[in-house]
Amino acid sequence: MDYVAPPKQAYPLATQTRLVWLRRLALLTTCWAFIVIMLGAYTRLVDAGLGCPDWPGCYGFITVPNEAHEIAEAEARFPHAPVEVAKGWPEMIHRYLASTLGLLIFSMAALAWKKAKTLPEGISLLNPPRKHTLILAALVVVQGLFGMWTVTLKLWPQVVTAHLLGGFTTFSLLAVLCMRLFDQAAPVTAEQKTSIRRLKPLISIATVLLVVQISLGAWVSSNYSALACTGFPACNGEMWPSMDFQDGFNVTQSIGPNYLGGVLHHDARVAVHMAHRLGALLVTVVLGITLFLAWRRGSNTCLRGPVILASGLLGVQICLGLTNVLALIPLPVAVAHNAVAALLLVACLWLAYRVWTAKTGAPVPN
Repeated sequence: MDYVAPPKQAYPLATQTRLVWLRRLALLTTCWAFIVIMLGAYTRLVDAGLGCPDWPGCYGFITVPNEAHEIAEAEARFPHAPVEVAKGWPEMIHRYLASTLGLLIFSMAALAWKKAKTLPEGISLLNPPRKHTLILAALVVVQGLFGMWTVTLKLWPQVVTAHLLGGFTTFSLLAVLCMRLFDQAAPVTAEQKTSIRRLKPLISIATVLLVVQISLGAWVSSNYSALACTGFPACNGEMWPSMDFQDGFNVTQSIGPNYLGGVLHHDARVAVHMAHRLGALLVTVVLGITLFLAWRRGSNTCLRGPVILASGLLGVQICLGLTNVLALIPLPVAVAHNAVAALLLVACLWLAYRVWTAKTGAPVPN
């Protein structure tokens, strides 16, 4: 059994109401962040990152200009950026949803920090994770700045990558907040706890490698290197093609040029793409071993759910990655590849959360 409901106790009505709303907000905000991540991926993949050349408006308007006189005025303001309504809307909708995400996070933080009466000791669910919500509030402000710089610096790869990773971090922290508010695993025996805790180093390594792999994927996307290699397992007919890692991973690219479509030469893009492929192989092996050992040691404990979820997502992600290469990046598959990466990271964090918070107690019948 993976979940045990908390014991029913009498708490002040105000405290109960606050907890209920905090849980609802946390769940809603987490789902909202996931939608923002997917829309951000869609915006990048349809080359709409500069669909509006200014920020926070669009050609000086609140919405995308689509009337003839609005388009004429917009193009007079930005003569080097012709209006493309089809690209402007994904960018602006992404901004609207991201702004709403910020409001949700601020509301959640305000609710968590609202002064409450002294609560019973040991009831962690009723002690809101205030610092956690404060970190989220600060992070969403930074994300807003990255969103602005993504436009004003014309898709500078360093900022685009940081913006993508910031989105994943926000989603992950929100998911962990939900774990803290909702998740109560069934207790384990002392022997099971000892066995489970031995997985800590391997889970840490696997999670770090996954984060590095996601960073490589972000770098591939921000440098438009997804199509640098065709075919699998070979790249353009070669198992080890000509690559330029020095230029491919040059993080001192100058500010100023328009990076829409990328500026790296072919060998540099191949290097970025191949690094992501090799990273995928390494993560698959390490994470696969981690999940296998976690299953062997905890298939009948609180680890069962996270292991099954992470294993399924890992398999789906491998299939999506291969489909991207073989089918030349179909849009739905590419968006799904981004979304499943975020879910896989959260699944690994859930596994880590269960391992780090495992508690001993009376055996629970299945």
